[in-house]
Amino acid sequence: MKKLPNYARQFSLVIVCLLFAALIAACGDNTAAPAATTAASTTAAATTAAATTAAGAAATTASTGGGKAVPAFSGKPVNLQIIDVAGNLQLTKPMIENYKKANPDKVGTIDYLTATAPELAGKIKAQQDAGKLDIAMVLSGTDGLSAGISQGLWTQIMPDYSAKFPGLLDNYLDPAKRIYDLGQGYGVVVSYYPSGPLFEYDPSKVANPPKTIDELKTWIKANPNKFLYARPANSGPGRTFLMGLPYLLGDKDPKDPINGWDKTWAFLKEIDASIEYYPNGTAATMKELGEGTRWMTASTTGWDINPRVLGTVPKEFKIFPVANLKFVGDAHFMIIPKGLDNDRMAVVLDLMSWMLKPDQQANNYDKGYFYPGPAIKGVDISMAPADSQAAIKEFGRPEYDDLIKNTPVEVPLDPKALVAAFEKWDKDIGGAKVKK
Repeated sequence: MKKLPNYARQFSLVIVCLLFAALIAACGDNTAAPAATTAASTTAAATTAAATTAAGAAATTASTGGGKAVPAFSGKPVNLQIIDVAGNLQLTKPMIENYKKANPDKVGTIDYLTATAPELAGKIKAQQDAGKLDIAMVLSGTDGLSAGISQGLWTQIMPDYSAKFPGLLDNYLDPAKRIYDLGQGYGVVVSYYPSGPLFEYDPSKVANPPKTIDELKTWIKANPNKFLYARPANSGPGRTFLMGLPYLLGDKDPKDPINGWDKTWAFLKEIDASIEYYPNGTAATMKELGEGTRWMTASTTGWDINPRVLGTVPKEFKIFPVANLKFVGDAHFMIIPKGLDNDRMAVVLDLMSWMLKPDQQANNYDKGYFYPGPAIKGVDISMAPADSQAAIKEFGRPEYDDLIKNTPVEVPLDPKALVAAFEKWDKDIGGAKVKK
């Protein structure tokens, strides 16, 4: 065979190398490459690729099961405004202040606001419509949560930011978990108690308290203006009394206040004639009970213990359940309004996670306000602050342990049904007699 000249061999080698490079490029990428690449563009491309890879890695680290990225901390303290419409700060303010103390690099000032649950939605919506959201976190019961869900005011926290709450659902007490489910991921339960309905009374005026719901109705009618309960839309005991009646009366569907509560609405209309007025909050009912203006009121475990600790209600006052009681559990939620900026979002999510730690949850025992109070498992009274332990020892009731252990717990109405129940009560029962 005739040997090729040197220039021919070199040319053939170049051709082979080019074909081989083209083949590798074709296998690695289906898109066409530019005909020429300068050194500068190659460097830029490499820089862009590196940045994209780093960003992807960061997003992967921060992403949650719902595909959202948990915002990063800004690197400087942020100021927070927290609004409470449930009396929850009595339980959780120590947790929040503990977080602030432990994280001075994340939190500057914290302003605490209070309002009633019916006022909440209007306040939040006004700020959102103005494009100036000052409120960073809401503490509310099912009432304020439900109103905000119906108006689309809240951020979807779960599962979007579930990376901040590992094992949350497994850690909840069972009733707290079931109430959490009602929030549809728009609120995270921070405090829980079995609630009621229970009935508190002055034993010097009521020698033989009723034993059944029918006996209670008879007593109320026989003692005009001596029984009192607060407007359900702004009262935990009032709301619990309202939701507990369908179970006590044997209504057709305790979860359907419009079509399933015939006996409940009839009962409330019948006793209305013997009720002078309806306060717009629970505190007024306890004040009047303690002063002797009323002899009996709707109550709960916490609203029994705490007013006696505070001296609003005399220590010797008693409480009774009626036959066939089913507790309607209650809970307080942590909520984030829609439209919160990332800097505050990062801190609020971290704060919420902190408040679910067992050592912080022990603050829920407080002075019995939401007795027992913790929403997660494994938090007993021995973990509570010393003053909480002393208050529960002196003003708690030994019978509560067995009552809580042996009484079934029903969850409250779902948000839509609860709003409907409030509206019907306001319209058909007591709205015209509410006194602020």
